[in-house]
Amino acid sequence: MDTQVLSLVAGTISTILFAGGNVPMLLKARRTKELGSYSLAQLALNNVGNAVHWLYISQLPFGPLWFLHAFYTVTTALMLGWYLRYRGPAARRTSRAARPRLYAPSFAAPERAKRETWI
Repeated sequence: MDTQVLSLVAGTISTILFAGGNVPMLLKARRTKELGSYSLAQLALNNVGNAVHWLYISQLPFGPLWFLHAFYTVTTALMLGWYLRYRGPAARRTSRAARPRLYAPSFAAPERAKRETWI
C-alpha cells in the first residue's frame, strides 16, 4: 500500500476516533447543563488556541486534519457558549438563590457530633 494512502486512511480513522470520543461529553453537557467541572479560563484559552491553530492548519493540504480541527473548533465554541449561558454570573446568582440549604452532621470529634452543621 502506498504510504500516502496509508497516512490518509490513518488520519481518517484517528479523526473519527478523536471526534467520537468527544461526542458523549457534548451530549452530556447539553442534556444536564452541568458544566461545573470546566473553567472559563480553560474554555477561553482552548478557543483562542483553536483560532491561532487555524493559521497553521490553513497552510496544510486539505485532508482529515481539517475535519478534526473544525470539529474541535465547533466543540470548544459550543462548550464556551454553554458555560457562559449556564454557568455565567447571572446563572450562578440564580442557582445559589434557588439552592436549598443542606443539613450535614459534623463528624469532626465525638463531643462535637451532636452539633448540627448547616451548609
